Amino acid sequence: MSKGIFALPSIKVLILSFIFSFLPACSGQPAYPEPLQMGKDVVVDISRIPSEVPEFFTYHYHGKKINFFVVKANNAFLSFLDACVSCYAEKRGYRFDGGYVICRACNLKYPVSEIERGFGSCYPIRLQGHVQNGKYYISRSLLEGQVDKF
Repeated sequence: MSKGIFALPSIKVLILSFIFSFLPACSGQPAYPEPLQMGKDVVVDISRIPSEVPEFFTYHYHGKKINFFVVKANNAFLSFLDACVSCYAEKRGYRFDGGYVICRACNLKYPVSEIERGFGSCYPIRLQGHVQNGKYYISRSLLEGQVDKF
């Protein structure tokens, strides 16, 4: 009888540990640092962004987190929503690992150097922005217009 008492909590602990280990993978997108806001734009200091390593940000709008990233690829700075053209309804976004951008919903991965091309119907949604005086500017209204993706 004493074995059953000790075995039951151990099984519960194992089951709960197993369940909780998957919760982060099933949750929505993470929150990232908030970008600087200047006037009608969000502004990212690009001097600290290494080549081919995306830097993720979260812009808050009407209680929603609009995630995006800025990356230097092929000697140009580019910005994208942290949302896939076809998988955005999953609200999972992308992750970066070992030089690859990986869709959290379908696991399609490709090198950062090919991020503009994407593959098939899975690729991040491009955001227009511009570089000026070492900073990357994205219109806040452009981000706000994409709130339905989050």
